[in-house]
Amino acid sequence: MKYMLLAYGNEEKFNKMSKDELAEVGEKCERFDAEMQAAGEVTWAGSLDWSSKSMRLKDGKLIVTDGPFAETKEVVGGVVIIEAPDFDAAVKLASLHPAARMGEELGWGIELRPINFCPAIREAASNVRRQE
Repeated sequence: MKYMLLAYGNEEKFNKMSKDELAEVGEKCERFDAEMQAAGEVTWAGSLDWSSKSMRLKDGKLIVTDGPFAETKEVVGGVVIIEAPDFDAAVKLASLHPAARMGEELGWGIELRPINFCPAIREAASNVRRQE
C-alpha cells in the first residue's frame, strides 16, 4: 500500500538558518530519499517551494489567493510517497525522515496518510455504473 509523507516546516525559522545548516539538512534529506528509493520503500520524493496559491469557489466564482489554504505558520515543504505493507511499517519508515528527527526548534514535523484513492468516491462510481 502507498502512504504520503508530508514534511512540514516553518519558513521564517528556515530562512534564519545558515548556508551550512541548510546544506546539512539537504544532504540528510537526499540520503534518506536515496536509501529508501534503493530499498524500494520510497516511490517518489520532492521538495516544495514556500510560495503557493489556494483556489476555491465563492458565490460561483473561482477565487485565487496567495499562501496555503490553512492559516498556519507551518506549511508543507516536502512530499514523499512510501510503499509499505501496512500503516505500522509506514510509520516506522516515516519516523526515519530527517523532518521527524531534527529541527524541533525549527518547527519541523511530518504527517503520514494512507493513499486510498478515495474509497467513498470509488464506491459511489461503482454503484452508479452497476445501475446503468
